[in-house]
Amino acid sequence: MRNYVVFKGVYSGHIKGLLIQELSPITKPKMRTTITKIDGRDGDIIDKLGYESYTKTISIGLTRDYDIDEIMNYFNGEGELILSNEPDKVYKAQILDQINYERLVRFRTARVNFYVQPYKYLLNEPPFVLDITNQTEMKVANKGLEKSKPIITLYGSGIVSISINGMYAFRIYIDDEYVTIDSAEQEAYKGLILKNRFMAGEFPMLKTGINIITWTGDVTKIVVEPKSRWL
Repeated sequence: MRNYVVFKGVYSGHIKGLLIQELSPITKPKMRTTITKIDGRDGDIIDKLGYESYTKTISIGLTRDYDIDEIMNYFNGEGELILSNEPDKVYKAQILDQINYERLVRFRTARVNFYVQPYKYLLNEPPFVLDITNQTEMKVANKGLEKSKPIITLYGSGIVSISINGMYAFRIYIDDEYVTIDSAEQEAYKGLILKNRFMAGEFPMLKTGINIITWTGDVTKIVVEPKSRWL
């Protein structure tokens, strides 16, 4: 099967004259650490500080009917990236380095560096939606192999408390129809209006596998985007 990428929602096969010759191998990001050496102590103290962003490099080529301006416009900016060797995953990527288009035109080959965030996400993952009648819990699956940072939208009114897998997570006051809790961005909001001041507790995480969400308060509907992810 021919290699391809989808960048910012655009399939590379739709770019006139563009060939994706080689894709970056599937790799795991590096862990940031600080290492402390203490005289008289065996071994070192290693503090883990989170995973680094890294570069995925692809090789591109040209066919005879290429449009260099269209190709230059395609490899620009930032957005979601899908690679054909991982067709069910999506990366958050941006292009920071210059691309040698003179080499591309002269020798019909060049390299493109995508600077990607460490986690990749499940492509087109549907949300879990529960219209509440007499239910007292909701099951949500994190299909990834890492803890995920979901987006949870609560519909209702007044003070609502949320627990996940039996552990209290957060409490929030819904003052206007609904509120969204975005764990990745560490924000609570309705549309463009921030609601962090109405929230107490921690932004929730979902473990790998099935998670049980329970609540107290006046809740009429819950929508959970699990944001399943991998390294």
